Formats: sequence, C-alpha cells, structure tokens
Amino acid sequence: MAHYKASESKREQFRRYLEKSGVLDTITSVLVALYEETDKPNNALDFIKLHLGATGPEPADAEALRMELADLQQKFNLLMEENKELKNRLMQYEPSPENGAAE
Repeated sequence: MAHYKASESKREQFRRYLEKSGVLDTITSVLVALYEETDKPNNALDFIKLHLGATGPEPADAEALRMELADLQQKFNLLMEENKELKNRLMQYEPSPENGAAE
C-alpha cells in the first residue's frame, strides 16, 4: 500500500508540473481544435504535430536545403576569394589611405 501512495504522489507532482508549465493547456487547446474541426483530418497525429509546431521540413525538403546550402557555401567561398584577389589588384594601382596620407 505504501508503494501505491508513493507512486500516486509522483503522478500528482508530474501532473502539477505539466499544468504549471502550460503543457496541459496547450494539449487541451490542440485537442479541442481537432474536435471542432468540421472536416476531420485523415491523420490526427499529423494534425496535432502541426498545431503544436512540431513539424519540421520533410526529409526530401531537408535534403534539398542541404544541397542548396552546400552550393551557396561554395559560391560564397569563390566570391570571397575573388574579392580578396580584386582588393590585392586594386592595391597595386591605388595606395591605401594610410600610405597616401603619410607622404
């Protein structure tokens, strides 16, 4: 019987924790939204995930974004190298303001 009391106490503490942190209110509001939905979604779990904000990009979208990121990083590196090269070429024709003022 004492084990049952300890277990019940832990459950009550956990319930208060969930209530205090707003988890119960959030889950309740999502479930109410699902209940009030006139056209019930085929996948209730996806509906809940969407309304909780737990959905991330689809795996195909994530892969496309990774490829785009790699491509843009490569372009960035090329442009930075070109910028550095152009600055060096410019320094051959124009003295820097610090050097020009000293003369």
